[in-house]
Amino acid sequence: MNEPLAERLRPKTLSDYISQQHLIGPNGSLTNQIKQGLIPSLIFWGPPGIGKTTLAHIIATESKRPFYTLSAINSGVKDIRDVIDKAKQSGGLFTTKNPILFIDEIHRFSKSQQDSLLQAVEKGWVTLIGATTENPSFEVIPALLSRCQVYILKPFNKAELETLLNRAIEKDTYLSKKHIVLTETEALLRISGGDARKLLNIFELIVNAHELERIEITNELVLNRVQNNTVKYDKTGEQHYDIISALIKSIRGSDPNAAVYYLARMIEGGEDVKFIARRLLILASEDIGNANPTALVIANNTFQAVATIGNPESRIILSQCVTYLACSEKSNAAYQAINKAQELVRETGDLSIPLAIRNAPTKLMKELGYGETYQYAHNFERNFAHQEFLPDSISNTKLYDPGNNPREQAQRQFLKTRWKSKYGY
Repeated sequence: MNEPLAERLRPKTLSDYISQQHLIGPNGSLTNQIKQGLIPSLIFWGPPGIGKTTLAHIIATESKRPFYTLSAINSGVKDIRDVIDKAKQSGGLFTTKNPILFIDEIHRFSKSQQDSLLQAVEKGWVTLIGATTENPSFEVIPALLSRCQVYILKPFNKAELETLLNRAIEKDTYLSKKHIVLTETEALLRISGGDARKLLNIFELIVNAHELERIEITNELVLNRVQNNTVKYDKTGEQHYDIISALIKSIRGSDPNAAVYYLARMIEGGEDVKFIARRLLILASEDIGNANPTALVIANNTFQAVATIGNPESRIILSQCVTYLACSEKSNAAYQAINKAQELVRETGDLSIPLAIRNAPTKLMKELGYGETYQYAHNFERNFAHQEFLPDSISNTKLYDPGNNPREQAQRQFLKTRWKSKYGY
């Protein structure tokens, strides 16, 4: 049997589709649009193996539209134009159900390739559905992005992945003939990393390698079978997230040797240098922050430089950045502060802002006391006036707690001289 298990089990209808209930569940943001057949141009953003392609096929089937597909890996502008011409002809002049053009890995299209889609989307010749594992804000041109709705697809949870495995055991023509006992799933789920396609392919590999009619799936069996099959880095998804995770954790752990090793793995695997630089930019704030503010400057300059220079020289710039970040003092205080602040906002809602610090652009607002008791900091000694900035109900709430490193200790001392009695620095 040549067709992989993941393909054999690909759902054909929304009722068979597992997960993404926030999009296609009873109250999903796409549910009514699919039922009514009023499908806008869409971008599906999410990690590999979570059903982006499948959902696009189902949408076309459920809305009874012609379906055309292109892969950004091996399609050029001519291919795009050819498909658009066919789609225009199949759509006809008297139908509101224009064809769907699905483009897998749309983030790999160049600007000129994306430009070639604009008129077709604008005129309604096609409904575009793009799939991407990368942030479309960075990888899709603004003109095209503004014509599409972006929907985030979430990774499968444990229950959903186990449902997929049980469905394979019960419904697959080949596997249902075997006596498969799913005793343990932890190893399968961990190795697949939430990628349903990878999960099913590994599962099939293990079953096919077992000669006995009764097969008991245990963690030990999975690890023994899979660890002997080394998988090379695959920038389209297989180890994409594992290795970038290893790179980030090595930098966070202040190990430049491990960090530059994983950087080399990604470069040798053909990873997009802008993707690497973007992750370093995030890390510079999340894991270093105010312990070394220069880290953010260097990471930002690295992103700009590799975007300009490209391969192969970008490897040198990335190596400098990676080793610098790994050797920097670490702090997640700023990251923790915004997490706490957002959680507080979700809990407390739109609290009333103190009158003293409200804007007062009109006469009425001034009469109501907006800004009346505000103390302009520069009119006071050391440019500081002790006043209330937080809403009354959360007054004295400390969200930012500087880390234990020289730079942030200096910040703590600064805050202590001004806010010790209020926040307890």
